[in-house]
Amino acid sequence: MCKHKPHCPAADASDREAAHPLASWPEQGWSLLCNGVLLFEDTGELLPDGRIIAPHRPLTGAVA
Repeated sequence: MCKHKPHCPAADASDREAAHPLASWPEQGWSLLCNGVLLFEDTGELLPDGRIIAPHRPLTGAVA
């Protein structure tokens, strides 16, 4: 899918979220990245092969 250079990380790479957005619908809470990943506002992901990556927001305001 990625046609620019340098190429974006593949959908199965650990840094896949660094890919360039092709389409963004902030009012619906998602973006389509050029590697085919659907990235959701809550940091969840849907990979092109149908796998789901659960949201992985960093914990903020945690009390030690």
